[in-house]
Amino acid sequence: MELCPCVKNILLLDFEGKRVAAKYFCDDWPTNGAKEAFEKAVFNKTQKTNARSEVEVTMLENDIVVYKFVQDLHFFITGGEEENEVILATVLQGFVDAVGLLLRGNVEKREALEYLDLILLCIDEIVDGGIILETDANIIAGKVASHSTVADGLSEQTFSQALATAREHLARSLLK
Repeated sequence: MELCPCVKNILLLDFEGKRVAAKYFCDDWPTNGAKEAFEKAVFNKTQKTNARSEVEVTMLENDIVVYKFVQDLHFFITGGEEENEVILATVLQGFVDAVGLLLRGNVEKREALEYLDLILLCIDEIVDGGIILETDANIIAGKVASHSTVADGLSEQTFSQALATAREHLARSLLK
């Protein structure tokens, strides 16, 4: 048993089980296909539950998965079977609350995609290499906001949105 609690992945899926954001911290899923299969399995196992009011816990493939649904987004954190569920639930709640703060309470897929850079920064502030760094949503959101253009003027946001659109077009053209 390791001394420090570890997270295997953080997933943010939409209401259809499609990936909005994901970060993996271990080699349990070495290929993109394996990651997508795991995400589908997690979604299928949890979609019939009602995890809207509080964090829920389940076991999948010898891993602990904690999850919570907010509007049309499904938040998941996976840890090994030896991890403490309460710690994983605390990490998940910090992630959910920080995303809520960053999206100004409008936690839905459209907003999440528009501010995907903030969500990815949020994940980076919470976990690094599987090691839990922070669980306080206010601290996480504050660090993300200090590294981003959230507090900057409208012209900065417009530039950020244009850059994000350019990234999406480049990614699509590379995937074709």
